[in-house]
Amino acid sequence: MRVPAISGVLSLLLAAMSTGPALAGDAAQGEKVFNRCKICHTIDEGGAPKQGPNLFGVYGRSAGAAEPGTLDSGKLQETDIVWDEVTLTEWLAAPSTMVPGVKMTFRLTKEDDIANIIAYLKANSPDAQ
Repeated sequence: MRVPAISGVLSLLLAAMSTGPALAGDAAQGEKVFNRCKICHTIDEGGAPKQGPNLFGVYGRSAGAAEPGTLDSGKLQETDIVWDEVTLTEWLAAPSTMVPGVKMTFRLTKEDDIANIIAYLKANSPDAQ
């Protein structure tokens, strides 16, 4: 019987999936998660920044480029980060680990929340591909 071999393959596939790209997110669920972000961010086209930048069009943009003078814009401008699935996943999980010295302390701990927020940000970024 070859069940152990199949079991081993399934284990490898599951391990690869858990360390691979972010889960496919749901923008509608991401909008709900974004309610937690509204204390510091807006996402309306042309909206004013708060402590953090307006996030409309953030997907595909260089970090720190949107709103010079917002809380972490200087630190972020010193990086070569472009916001995409990989960089947003890392940032949302641990901003101060990704860019030491940033003041953003909020982070998301659930993979689904991160994937959903990324889908929402991408849906609100007209130039996103």
